[in-house]
Amino acid sequence: MSEEHKFSKSADIFEWLSRFINMEQGFVPPSMRPERMRIIAELAGHPELCGASIHIAGSKGKGSITAMITRILMAEGLRVARYMSPHVTEYRERITLGEDFFDENVYLAAGDELRRLSGILCDPSSNEYNAMLDVSDGVSPEPTFFEMLTMLYFLCAREAGCDFLAVETGMGGRLDPTNIVDSAVAVITGIELEHTEFLGDTIRDVAFAKAGIIKRNRPVILAEQAPEALDVFIRTAAEQNAELFYYPETAFISNVRVNRGGTDFTLDFKKSGFFDEPLNLSIAIPGEIQAQNAAFAVLAVKKAFPDISSETIWKGLRGFELPARFEKLSDDPPVIVDGAHTKASVNLCVKTFTELYGEGGVLIFGCALGKNDGAMAEALLPHFSYIMITTPGTFKASGPEKVYETFERCRAAHVGRKTELVFVKETADGIRQALDMARKKALPVLGIGSFYLAAEIRAFSLIKS
Repeated sequence: MSEEHKFSKSADIFEWLSRFINMEQGFVPPSMRPERMRIIAELAGHPELCGASIHIAGSKGKGSITAMITRILMAEGLRVARYMSPHVTEYRERITLGEDFFDENVYLAAGDELRRLSGILCDPSSNEYNAMLDVSDGVSPEPTFFEMLTMLYFLCAREAGCDFLAVETGMGGRLDPTNIVDSAVAVITGIELEHTEFLGDTIRDVAFAKAGIIKRNRPVILAEQAPEALDVFIRTAAEQNAELFYYPETAFISNVRVNRGGTDFTLDFKKSGFFDEPLNLSIAIPGEIQAQNAAFAVLAVKKAFPDISSETIWKGLRGFELPARFEKLSDDPPVIVDGAHTKASVNLCVKTFTELYGEGGVLIFGCALGKNDGAMAEALLPHFSYIMITTPGTFKASGPEKVYETFERCRAAHVGRKTELVFVKETADGIRQALDMARKKALPVLGIGSFYLAAEIRAFSLIKS
């Protein structure tokens, strides 16, 4: 590649990637098939195999688990490439060396290699690529944004000489571009109905999609599931001869103590092959759900590294925090943001918020298209005196007017009927009004429904601080 065609800064790489079809922004690719990603990996020399990996899928908590696994393995002295989505502030947050960005030269070298590959992938006359990809059954030859972003991550990991890869799926699992990894351990969190237009409209369908990350002869850490989902995972694990560690039968947390500074808890083990004694652990994020996420991370790491010590586990989790995971932005008034956007995760977040800050606070809410806004409205309305519905930023497609109508219908049905409900379409104006109300009445604030809304509130708070 000539010098004039090389990237000069990493921001240019992500701008270039924006030309590919991006499902996060509401665009639908002509096809979703794993063949394309496998061929891209082969043309790139299989960078996804540059180190061992743990693969994480599920409907909630998978980002926190990915980050916790990364922290623990960093404490073990490993050089870990972390892949998560979505980002909160900028794209580089998705592709990191541990908790920090890669060196700029790593992004640039990987980006240049990716653009070289794109010359093959996006050239209709490319005999090399077309000979490998059978388009006769409707497979589109051009890669998607997430496929290219995922390959950028793998190329960065190889370029930086990483020992280990902590890999979060983007959507589903079976057809997800990340599923080219040959993972040492798979982790699957709780399943809810999500992305039904792609994954199917039943829990069994969604579970089938997630179960696709289970690899032959490799262990699986499985969170508690509804019976119809559990049946799918048990059957898939048996078909793959994969040892299944179902959390309710493997471990449990106790002595959970949640305060505004974090969560302390004890992790006990029901099965041998983990730790002989209970682990007393602490993280800097408030909420029992984060203690459960930490339990899944510990189980996965112990299966991948049987000799890892309890001291390393404790050191890795101690002080763990993550942007937009019950993140406190200010104390006066208290402003908390969280990316929760499913019924279960919203319920758990509100439970923690009201236990720590009381009932009747101010809520700022916005969610992307395709989310179950009705279920979230029912969970949220009874607990807040003032709710601001607004647009969750501009990155993802959303319908804030319809979300407001959903909340109005729920309120009319006597769910939180005393709540003052306000709609302001422009995000910054909505945030400003909600924060002004909170200051005026000395009320705590929760921003929830989307990671991108959390990012908008974070940015606004930084400007005002």
